[in-house]
Order: sequence, then structure tokens, then C-alpha cells
Amino acid sequence: MLSKTCEYALRAMIYIAQQSKDGSTVNIKEISEKINSPELFIAKILQGLSRQGFLQSAKGRYGGFYISDQAAKFSLADIVEAIDGDKMFHGCGLGLAFCSESNPCPIHNEYKEARDQLYKIYGKVTLSRFRNEDVDEVLQLKRG
Repeated sequence: MLSKTCEYALRAMIYIAQQSKDGSTVNIKEISEKINSPELFIAKILQGLSRQGFLQSAKGRYGGFYISDQAAKFSLADIVEAIDGDKMFHGCGLGLAFCSESNPCPIHNEYKEARDQLYKIYGKVTLSRFRNEDVDEVLQLKRG
């Protein structure tokens, strides 16, 4: 359902949110290692998200990426829509262009219910959740 780009983006943003809660930056090599992604690919993804205001970057020897308190208000749904568009939350389960309430596909009602539930889950979780001081658990962000 999510593109590979979006999966990497979500994992990277969660990791950066967790690591930059004290204002420090996280370099691309560390991010790549911690989420098990190709370094150049994740760098390109994060540069795009930075241009869109989802995170900030700092240049120089101690540069890297960080998420400001303001950017931490973005939800995972915001990131999904920035990377993959809104098709996951608003598209047809069969990929049909004509599917709508007035002209439903064969699985419209069931898919709409699942799609709405996914939007609720991704929309409720903001990056600030991972900056919380009470989060002591180590988040599993690598694919097995």
C-alpha cells in the first residue's frame, strides 16, 4: 500500500524526531544505518521533505537533519500524502478512476471503511509522539 519511498520516509522521520528532541542533528549515515536504507536514497527523500518544511537541515561538519517543535506537529498522514499523494486515503480499492459514492466499485463500501480507518490511525500519530521524554522503548525501525 505504501511505496518503498514512503516507508523509508516514515521510518526516517520517526527516527529523526526521536533523536533530535533535544535540538541535535542526525547525520544521513546514522539515519541510513538505523532504518536500514540506502544512504543516497534516504538523503534524496529527506531533502525533498526538508524543502516541503517537514524537517530542517544544517550544513557543515556537525550538520544533519532535525525536526523542530513546529514540524513535530505533522502527522504520519501528512508525510504519506507528501510522498505518495492521497490515493491511499481517498482512492479506489481496485484503482478505478470512476469509483465514487454515486458510482461505487464492487468493494467500495468495505474499502472506504478500511481506508478511513487507516487515515484515522496515520492522522492521529504526530511526530511529537516520538519526542516525548517518556518514550523509553527502542523503536524497531529496520526491516527484518
